[in-house]
Amino acid sequence: MRGGALEQVKARDALHTDRGDTTIEETVVQKLAGIATREVPGVYAMGSAGRRAFSALTERIPGSQTNVSGGVSVEKGERQTAIDVSIIVDYGFSVVEVSQAIRRNIIQSVERATGLEVLEVNVNVTDVHLPEEEHDDQQVQKTQLQ
Repeated sequence: MRGGALEQVKARDALHTDRGDTTIEETVVQKLAGIATREVPGVYAMGSAGRRAFSALTERIPGSQTNVSGGVSVEKGERQTAIDVSIIVDYGFSVVEVSQAIRRNIIQSVERATGLEVLEVNVNVTDVHLPEEEHDDQQVQKTQLQ
């Protein structure tokens, strides 16, 4: 280096340029992963049965927003992220195929939208939704509304 001066070489990528840096909050990654997961056929809901019941209650509150990041946890660094999702799968779908589709969709969505490298996507299947449970859920909601 000239004149004995040391120049600090900073790694450059889509998020870190000569003109400035872009930072992305974990909540952004959570929402993107939640939306990408819900797009996969065979995903009935996100989170556990308890989480689903809590979400059903909060969604009935006037002015409340749907929580698209429920059932998603994220570990994020400056350039990489790891994502865990919890799902309830619809009966009749292959857990293996749904899990693989979730991984593909999350990786594609998060990497394209944020520039972060997705190191891993862990899928935790917490329950299987049976067709007769839909009728039971509707009966419980009607009873709660009365």
